[in-house]
Amino acid sequence: MFVVSTFYLSRVLQKKVYSESGKVIGKINDLIVDVGYKKPKVIALKIKKGRETKLIDYSGISVTKENGQYVFRLNGPAKTLSGLNNNTLYLKSYVLDRQLVDINGKKLVRVNDVRFALVTTGTFLMAVDVGLEGLLRRLGIAKPIKRILNLFHKSLPTKLILWDEVETVDFGNTGIRLSSVYSKLETLHASDLADIIEDMDAKIQAEFFASLNEERAADVLEEMEEEAQINVIERLPVEKAADVLEKMPSDEAADVLEAISDEKAEKLLSEMDSESSKEVRELMEYDEDEVGSIMATDYLSFGKDLTVDDTISELRKLKPEPDSIYYLYVVDENGKLISTISLRDLIVADPGIRLDDIMSKKIIYLYDTDHINTVSEIVAKYSLLAVPVVDKDMVLQGIVIIDDVVYTLLKTHKKRG
Repeated sequence: MFVVSTFYLSRVLQKKVYSESGKVIGKINDLIVDVGYKKPKVIALKIKKGRETKLIDYSGISVTKENGQYVFRLNGPAKTLSGLNNNTLYLKSYVLDRQLVDINGKKLVRVNDVRFALVTTGTFLMAVDVGLEGLLRRLGIAKPIKRILNLFHKSLPTKLILWDEVETVDFGNTGIRLSSVYSKLETLHASDLADIIEDMDAKIQAEFFASLNEERAADVLEEMEEEAQINVIERLPVEKAADVLEKMPSDEAADVLEAISDEKAEKLLSEMDSESSKEVRELMEYDEDEVGSIMATDYLSFGKDLTVDDTISELRKLKPEPDSIYYLYVVDENGKLISTISLRDLIVADPGIRLDDIMSKKIIYLYDTDHINTVSEIVAKYSLLAVPVVDKDMVLQGIVIIDDVVYTLLKTHKKRG
């Protein structure tokens, strides 16, 4: 792309647009781009004259620079546009002063100005200015301040981010389908995306979160702070929120539901599928200082007569989550905990032998009604990554994972602080 010239949106807003004969037909109120191109291309000008506004086809306009100023002039009769497709974006209305995500910086930033490139094939949106210079340019004082700073051999900090490296999240009423415009954000880790969402305005948080598919939304919701979780769940339609909660581990879903109003929690539990709802309800019955309140109900259990080879084959079918495969649990026909087997012991064992021959003879476990403080003591004493949790009859109820232990300790520390 051979760049003939560049200009900023702030420099051309309110500039006059001339007819071919030199008559003023209006002033530029906005620039509209089509985001369907590889680089968003300017396809229309929104011009205003008096109280009348109209859209002018940009392909019939030439842009020249005269006496340091950009001049917009029609090449022939003005071609007005009556409507635009869903790929179009009004830059002043829906990008300027809006929030967007800096993909590389993994943070939310605010747009102070927009930079274009004039090339032989048209005018394209190239970058957004999120720095101080862009803000001062909008105020019309960037040049004099630059001159003053030059006297002291200083310069204004410039912060331009290429359009390819950002994702707009605050679209207002543009009509763009939110579910189709967040491909770049799919590259971010759920934790980074959660941090970004937490910095958004409350309304934008909910709108953006609603655009994520249930699997992605569940992963992100787990990573968000409680205040943001509550805001999102309270604003989402009941059906969408229930679908997201179903995709979360039961203990995480229980934590979210306990943080919101009882009325909303009951609506969501009623909307969830019966199995997920039952698991979550059972977890919510525990007191917050009981081990059962932080245990996960997703664990791997097998009978003692299963061979190592058959167990590994079963694991391949199940494709368990990483944090549920630290240990395997051996249970009897009534679900009572017999022993544990580490993943390491399973992998190095002879394929033909039974689990009964390699399982640990000493069981470390917790009761679901034990005080939550005992978890960290057990984990530290025996250097465990997860601990099985049983009821008074020794029936396996779930597991407490070290991640949840750390989270609980941090949460307790925050409350004390």
